Amino acid sequence: MEQEPKGIREQSAKYPAVQNLMHNVNERTLMAEHRKQSRKKATGVDGIDKAAYDENAPERIAALVERMRKFQYKPLPVRRTYIPKVNGKLRPLGIPAYEDRLVQGVMAKVLNEVYEPRFLGCSYGFRPGKGAHDVVRYINQTIMTKKVNYVLEADIKGFFDNVDHDWLMRFLAHDIQDKNYLRYVERFLIAGIMEDGKRLASDRGTPQGGLISPVLANVYLHYVLDLWMEKAIKPRLRGEVYYVRYADDFLILFQYENEARKVMDTLKKRLGKFSLEVAEDKTRILPIGRFKGTKEDFDFLGFTFFNAKTRSGKYRLGVRTSKKKLKAKRQAAKIWLKEQMHRPVAETMRTIDSILRGHYNYYGVNGNFHAIQSFWKYLKYSTYRVLNRRHQKRSMKYNRFLRIWNYYVKEPHLTTDIWGWQPKIT
Repeated sequence: MEQEPKGIREQSAKYPAVQNLMHNVNERTLMAEHRKQSRKKATGVDGIDKAAYDENAPERIAALVERMRKFQYKPLPVRRTYIPKVNGKLRPLGIPAYEDRLVQGVMAKVLNEVYEPRFLGCSYGFRPGKGAHDVVRYINQTIMTKKVNYVLEADIKGFFDNVDHDWLMRFLAHDIQDKNYLRYVERFLIAGIMEDGKRLASDRGTPQGGLISPVLANVYLHYVLDLWMEKAIKPRLRGEVYYVRYADDFLILFQYENEARKVMDTLKKRLGKFSLEVAEDKTRILPIGRFKGTKEDFDFLGFTFFNAKTRSGKYRLGVRTSKKKLKAKRQAAKIWLKEQMHRPVAETMRTIDSILRGHYNYYGVNGNFHAIQSFWKYLKYSTYRVLNRRHQKRSMKYNRFLRIWNYYVKEPHLTTDIWGWQPKIT
């Protein structure tokens, strides 16, 4: 898709609804999507991976396009598997069939081009050029510079599993007039789930593990929350109010407590209309900001935000890795290290360095050095203990371990400035 996306975006920005989208799902775009696929991906119910598909990919894709043209193509149910979580519970994971993955990938690109001109600036998740750090910057600037005294922290219970198909298709039909494209979106929604050899119906929710799920989720919440907040709620409030959303996680910042409570009650009714429900135990209003000298804090996107002060005594919004996330990270690292008992030391060290670099890239924001240093120290100590358990006798002196550690593993460092560049708040 080299020329088409620009044309789709321009059409979407110019007209109330776009047409003729299915021609973008063609042999060229599907082949490009095939080349992008990882060879390490698990297989779906078809048992086909990239290596097997590679044997005669042009012929397979040509046949796929022909089936789609004749409306003979029907997505297969996703294969459900479970991966263990740190807390001991299991997380369900849906693995699509290989060709379904290709079609979804191309259709997701098309859908992103349709909606990028339509999505509001308050939406950050799964969008090009936007990320979690932009949200952290936004929250920091808003609380630091605006009349914010209260935060409505809310959580949607099982959002991705409870998206109402009828409402979603109505939202899509409002912006897309290509019935064939919508027809295939609907087929993906109802493809079902295969578990223990049995096919389970999927009468609600977005496709598990599907490449199209993130943008479909954004479309749903664009209509359910984003437009509602901007068009119906904000104009009716007397005080200042700011709203930001990342995927299904969102915050609403208020000047006045009574308005925060009114919106919270209205929010529950609004979500209920679209088959969604607020998680009561994870939804609350708390005082925070430079006018509130409280010790309250809230978690968002893996960070904890709290009232703090600079060395000179001025107000500052503190940001640190949430205790819950840090605990989970430590537990996952502990389990992983135990599994590496017999791997070569150099290989283990390189992997640890990679883990820490990923950690710094996400959590290495202004004011959070102590937290990332704490994780670095934990991994350092845990690695040393594991290496000394390889044999009954002490296998490695600490000085030798330090030389190896310092050679392979970089020191903790901040990677992201959330105080310097500040996006404009409207």
